[in-house]
Amino acid sequence: MSVEVVTFGCRLNAAESEVIRREAEAAGFNDTIVVNTCAVTAEAVRQARQTIRTLRRERPQAKIVVTGCAAQTEPQTFAAMPETDRVIGNAEKLSAQGWARTRAAFDLSDAPKAIVNDIMAAKETAPHLIDRFSGRTRAFVQVQNGCDHRCTFCIIPYGRGNSRSVPMGAVVDDVRALVANDYREVVLTGVDITSYGADLPGAPKLGTLVKQLLKHVPELKRLRLSSIDSVEADRDLLDALANDERLMPHLHLSLQSGDDLILKRMKRRHLRADAIAFCETVRRLRPDTVFGADLIAGFPTETEDMFQNSLDLVEACGLTYLHVFPFSPRPGTPAARMPQVARQVVKARAARLREHGAAALARYLDGEVGATRRVLIESHDTGRTEHFAQVKLPVKLVAPIQAGAIVDLKITAHDGRQLLAA
Repeated sequence: MSVEVVTFGCRLNAAESEVIRREAEAAGFNDTIVVNTCAVTAEAVRQARQTIRTLRRERPQAKIVVTGCAAQTEPQTFAAMPETDRVIGNAEKLSAQGWARTRAAFDLSDAPKAIVNDIMAAKETAPHLIDRFSGRTRAFVQVQNGCDHRCTFCIIPYGRGNSRSVPMGAVVDDVRALVANDYREVVLTGVDITSYGADLPGAPKLGTLVKQLLKHVPELKRLRLSSIDSVEADRDLLDALANDERLMPHLHLSLQSGDDLILKRMKRRHLRADAIAFCETVRRLRPDTVFGADLIAGFPTETEDMFQNSLDLVEACGLTYLHVFPFSPRPGTPAARMPQVARQVVKARAARLREHGAAALARYLDGEVGATRRVLIESHDTGRTEHFAQVKLPVKLVAPIQAGAIVDLKITAHDGRQLLAA
């Protein structure tokens, strides 16, 4: 094994890990483990540190290089770990020059352990053509990086920099190459993809990019979006969702709370009514659309009544898939300086919100029983529907269907988490 990449966090990190592997190997690395970290919560950072310690015990001779958002925001935390050989920043991890410099540092006794530059100096996102993803049947294409917003709880802009977009032509080329390599589903990823295009000539919107992809890559079977900010969804995006079945009827929304005062204290740009209205509009255009959402439990100053508004939002928006985050104060963010909710209350509210989400998912899965769905085969025994529901394949179909194929399957039951097919 030459370079192994251990990935934490979002789909953008998953896409970037393919670039990391390619550039590190091209720079001459071997017997090397790259840990691509996430900084979204303190727990994500803790898990990365724990993994690094475990990897060192298991692979004492391997080089361990740490990168990603946590390495960008807390470089000295990881540089101080004896298990770590080098720490590099989010800009360096994607460039040939960054990996060449890191490789050279191993031969210099006085080289700094951390090579992390100011991410705010990054002014563009260079296209990284990736034509294959090891071990995956869905391909991830980065269309945007960074974020211009400053939500009070979020450290990610300081790990990713300001928003910058990949030119449309480069995205089309990337998707075309992936489809030529038999990828039937492509997922557009970024930190804030609905801000796409503001820095490009003519300021095209995400909807423009989506329509161009569907037009210029007609052989693409399925196009999916990663998390979006509903308040930034443009008319062309909604039009594509309504009129092209290749754009998957599944949207994951960055909602964070169902209470207006908490949303204001988060410095979000939408209110509760905006989220509900958006879901209603989308369902009128594409009735079978399924929604997921990110929700934070126990944000500073959140009362029980405010939390109840988040619980109620699950039904008000008709949410199916919840990503629940117990609030985690990130050093350097305004929310970390606000009056905190007791940790045991935060954890209890997160558990209640997850239970609420599990019940909503079960209700949705109930409604899928008896339907026939187009399922993308992901492994020998699982797949995903157009609506992103996981499907357990019947034994009789395991052998003849290859991963990456799209097949029609009859849904016969569910186990509360995934659908069961005949």
